[in-house]
Amino acid sequence: MCGIVGYIGGRNSQPILLEGLKKLEYRGYDSAGVAVHTLQGLHIRKTKGRIQELESQLEHQPLVGSAGIGHTRWATHGKPSDVNSHPHTDHSMKISVVHNGIIENHMQLREELEQLGCTFLSETDTEVISHLIAHYYEGDLIDAVRRAVSRIKGAYAIAVLSEHEPDKLIAVRWASPLIIGVGEGENFIGSDIPAILEHTRDVYILSDGEMAVLSCDRVELMTLEGNFIAKQLLRIDWDMMRAEKDGYDHYMLKEIAEQPRAYRDTMLGRIDGDSHGIVLPELQLAPEQIRQIQHIHMVACGTAYHAALVGKAVIERLTRIPVEIDVASEYRYRQPIIREHTLVIAVSQSGETADTLAAMREAKLSGAHILAITNVVGSSVAREADDVLFTWAGPEIAVASTKAYTSQLIVIYMLALYLSQCLNTLDAVTRTEMLAMMERLPVQIEEMLEDTRRVQRIAGELAECGNLFFIGRGLDYMVALEASLKLKEISYIHSEAYPAGELKHGSLALIEEGTPVIALATQEALLEKTISNIKEVKARGAYVIGVALEGNMDMAKTADEVIYVPRTHPLLTPAVSVIPLQLLAYYAALARGNDVDKPRNLAKSVTVE
Repeated sequence: MCGIVGYIGGRNSQPILLEGLKKLEYRGYDSAGVAVHTLQGLHIRKTKGRIQELESQLEHQPLVGSAGIGHTRWATHGKPSDVNSHPHTDHSMKISVVHNGIIENHMQLREELEQLGCTFLSETDTEVISHLIAHYYEGDLIDAVRRAVSRIKGAYAIAVLSEHEPDKLIAVRWASPLIIGVGEGENFIGSDIPAILEHTRDVYILSDGEMAVLSCDRVELMTLEGNFIAKQLLRIDWDMMRAEKDGYDHYMLKEIAEQPRAYRDTMLGRIDGDSHGIVLPELQLAPEQIRQIQHIHMVACGTAYHAALVGKAVIERLTRIPVEIDVASEYRYRQPIIREHTLVIAVSQSGETADTLAAMREAKLSGAHILAITNVVGSSVAREADDVLFTWAGPEIAVASTKAYTSQLIVIYMLALYLSQCLNTLDAVTRTEMLAMMERLPVQIEEMLEDTRRVQRIAGELAECGNLFFIGRGLDYMVALEASLKLKEISYIHSEAYPAGELKHGSLALIEEGTPVIALATQEALLEKTISNIKEVKARGAYVIGVALEGNMDMAKTADEVIYVPRTHPLLTPAVSVIPLQLLAYYAALARGNDVDKPRNLAKSVTVE
């Protein structure tokens, strides 16, 4: 998964490309490069490492030209290195390509091209594209790109710049995100909206099998067969400041602090105070169809999967419809049983997660109705689903997801309540109580974030440990899974989450003197059992940090430390209990000197399988 940016217009392209790449660095950051058409022809600068390395190189060897493409990489084929960095070129150095995705038949194409005399310099699948275009070039770059792409199998978003025809940029998309920005006397290419938002708010979102040909004053859209198409020009109304750090040391800390606003934005217009119910006007699924639903499947990856775990428990509790949940990368390979009247809910922050898209498509082929929960308008998940509920969390830049997770929870709660309304499975008093408590959540989170000194101190103490365990029951266990993921992905501390009731079945063997155990105990119906489990680990020397509801004195008597969270409805506790655990991960990573926003080996949007 990588970030692509392109520019053609009247300005010098280099600073625009660099600026765009910095906005896309969350998509990958093991190498970066640019190709610019200068007065002397096509020139490339690329290097292993962060964009700062490329920027330093360009300070000493600047490129001046009004058309260029850029790339920031997360390696899939070939290790991070200067030669494997994008852009790639053909043997004549006349055609340059940047690419996001995976070319599945690249080995076959590489062998074919080598037999024709092409010499490959890199280990990447992308270099095949530049050689293919050169092979087919006979004076018409558009035709050469079309013919090259027709030979490719896999996922790709491609931008092409050629010395042969310097007055145009070409972009092609299949199963990887790509947008076109439209300006005055200039036009842009980007993998994501933040890359070009400072320059234009008018965009085309390419669909699979579409090509864009950009010149300074024109954008032509066409199919891969060469048929011209008309698309709606979208106006983006994001506030640019929401994609910046806004004074915080890290994007992650800023995004944790933005959660009260994200909660409000996600609930806005969806809670009807008069009827004390949920309204989802964007939902195409009619109440009559909802009443026919017999099974629900939820598919997601990573943090979104943990939100879906909470969703399974909440939906089943409120609707009594059985819910199956799968890691999306496993779903289609187990030949899932999709019966008539099955609803499949796909959860993805970016809306471009390759495995989630694949699972969704598999379910759709079997006749399921697809409901997407995503944060990105115009994303592949949003466009391919039958129904979409947007989270409205705003751009999330840090690799470790925080506000996207909690916004997904809010949407799931509202969806579960809406389904229960249609099915009449929840009494009005309970629904009114839950809605009132949901609307109270932003204020409660703001109050929690006012003083984080206790969490900071505990995180500083945990930063030195090598192993750490989370335990919990019911919804607490599901939050423990997310908390454990957050801690290990940015602090690099090994941590595992276990159902507290499973300790006797093996995991208790891992507890020894001084082992930190974070015990979640916000489900009061299970409190006695959880405290019993805490005593089990304490008896074996564990140092226990409890997470409990305000006023829980039993935890104060049992655990060594207690982090208290506000009281709310039992089903809503994940939306509050996860906040201090996000902060715990953040401050532990900070204490260890790690790059909080860009943890090693990870990227924000997993757009390849």
